[in-house]
Amino acid sequence: METRQARQGSPRSPQPPGDPRWVAMFHDPSSDSWRPAAESPDRAPVLYAMGEMAQAKRARGDTVTVALWGPKGGAWHLFDPAGAPAPAAAPTAERPVAASPTKLAERLGDRRHQVLMAGLSKAGLYDLTPDDATAVRDLVDRVDETTLRRVAHWLAVAGRSAG
Repeated sequence: METRQARQGSPRSPQPPGDPRWVAMFHDPSSDSWRPAAESPDRAPVLYAMGEMAQAKRARGDTVTVALWGPKGGAWHLFDPAGAPAPAAAPTAERPVAASPTKLAERLGDRRHQVLMAGLSKAGLYDLTPDDATAVRDLVDRVDETTLRRVAHWLAVAGRSAG
């Protein structure tokens, strides 16, 4: 993940307020300010959200500057969002249920399905036949989200030019 904090002359993220927890801070170049974008007592959901937000910002052509703050020795610590190794596995009781691999895969599949259906809607394709629904399921199962977003974008552009 790109971070401009390591570069000389780039803005430095302020420490988040409150007790130490995992916090992703994103820089807004237009206002030259930082805002917390995701926070949790657990690191995994923050890293996941940080990756998703960075991908969305890059898809819009925005420059991504992010800082990852977390607890270390009971105090705040600024981590390298790109290269920091994951912390040792937490006891099972501390892991969020939503972060299980099965739930995560299901959520990502649902989201890919929504992305593709939104693209089809923008292209004016609302009434899908059973064969269309099968094709959508096949694409969702076999294609990554970035590729599906491109396909949805193409469909949306085609829908605007046809309308």
